[in-house]
Amino acid sequence: MFTCVDGKHFGLLFVNPTAMEIYLIRHTTPLVEKGTCYGQADLDVTESFKEEAACILPHLPSRIEHVVSSPLKRCRKLAQFLFPKNTIQYDDRIKEIHCGHWELQPWDLIDRQHLDPWMADVVNVQIPGGESYVQLHQRVVHFFEEVTKSYSSLAIVAHGGVLRSLLAHINGVQLKESFDQFTIRYGCVVKVHISNNRLCHAILHNPETPQEQHRPSYY
Repeated sequence: MFTCVDGKHFGLLFVNPTAMEIYLIRHTTPLVEKGTCYGQADLDVTESFKEEAACILPHLPSRIEHVVSSPLKRCRKLAQFLFPKNTIQYDDRIKEIHCGHWELQPWDLIDRQHLDPWMADVVNVQIPGGESYVQLHQRVVHFFEEVTKSYSSLAIVAHGGVLRSLLAHINGVQLKESFDQFTIRYGCVVKVHISNNRLCHAILHNPETPQEQHRPSYY
């Protein structure tokens, strides 16, 4: 999959646009029961971690200037595995969406009085005690515009919601359409770069993984 859009539409400032390369990497499979709502819970990874992480390595350059990771364990472990020679910067702005009172609750047991409005508009409705997808998007874009002013070679190790939000920003896609537009599986690697004055992204690695469940089974 390869997509290009006019980078100037997004007002992004790069130190060296012709050489800019950013690698967006999603964490490997988290250790959590399927059907559980999770966002910023500090989950560990499954026993297949090293195998999944090793499959990512061939899709990365031999050297990278700077590495930024979500501080959550499932991202932190992957960043340390993939980039053992780099000093890794941890940034709270690229944590997964804050699931508030729903964190680590079975989706099917969450009170529908609060769940139904969110399911009707997952972009704008704020999770009780947590945040909305728009709020996640705002912090992620702020982070992205800041970090790309300082580095031309960069790896970002983060979460599905974060990376999907970034791709929506890069491609000018509405957030409500980003769920269908971008499939970001565990261990996915996306390369972002400049080509002919256009901001482009290419999916380098998107392994087949067990189907995820991020909503109640009755929807």
